[in-house]
Amino acid sequence: MVEAVGRPFLEYTGKVQPQLGERGANGQLLYPYFPNPELVEAVNLAIYLERPLLLKGEPGCGKTLLASAVAYELGLKLEAWYVKSTSRGRDGLYNYDAVGRLRDAQLATSNRLTAEQILRIDDPTTSTYVRWGPLGRAFQQEQRTVVLIDEIDKADIDFPNDLLLELDQKRFIVEETGQEIKAKAAPIVLITSNDEKDLPDAFLRRCLFHYVEFPSRERLIQIVNALFPTSPQDLIDKAIVRFLLLREEMRKDKGEAGKKVSTSELIDWFRVLRRYPEDEALAKLDGKIPYAGVLLKSWDDHIRYLRQSRGRE
Repeated sequence: MVEAVGRPFLEYTGKVQPQLGERGANGQLLYPYFPNPELVEAVNLAIYLERPLLLKGEPGCGKTLLASAVAYELGLKLEAWYVKSTSRGRDGLYNYDAVGRLRDAQLATSNRLTAEQILRIDDPTTSTYVRWGPLGRAFQQEQRTVVLIDEIDKADIDFPNDLLLELDQKRFIVEETGQEIKAKAAPIVLITSNDEKDLPDAFLRRCLFHYVEFPSRERLIQIVNALFPTSPQDLIDKAIVRFLLLREEMRKDKGEAGKKVSTSELIDWFRVLRRYPEDEALAKLDGKIPYAGVLLKSWDDHIRYLRQSRGRE
């Protein structure tokens, strides 16, 4: 941890990893994460400038997992907001139970509520009918929180614009009650995008940007070794070679933008391979790709692979 402008500055190193099988506060399994130096630098710039970090890169390159890795190393709470096509910007701040309030107001007129319950109906300080979203909760924490806004480009084009003020000024108003929420500690906001839609310029101006490169061969070996520490190194090396060869063939056929095999698929595939004795698993890797359905997720990919396999025979 270093000092910046007279106050403590959190620093992410990417070197603190969870133990195998360790679980987070919500019970989810934690995985090791091996960022390259450029990604570590981008995270620290976002922390220092208190700006959202927009992460792009092909699916499966590790954009989403970065948030839990940062939260784990810095010992901070993680709030994850998985954006859907129907998501609205306000969902990340709060939702207001207008139906519940109307019901209670009707009960109050018929003397079916206590005096204390009646007072809570219009008291903005109690937030009786407010359900906080990930950003709303993060703003109210005394300590900084890591907030993941995952796949922001899934939502309507207006979605990023609806968060400009909140991400820039770190405050918002609950319209129904007039209550103003100001961030007690600026959250560390990581935003992922699969580049399905162009994001507005006004939104991009408020973000830092980093393109997450697909892991190198050495980093893939590091990932597999960390997840399966008792696996034979020969099997790991050979599996990575086959995986990268398949990935390169897919890149030639489909271009950079086409769906290629990802890290998560490699992990599933290797998990299947290691069920077998080393000799048997190594022998399987000498022929056609074993358990291809774990890697090839469309009929076109299967047909393409079968044609290439016949061409090599």
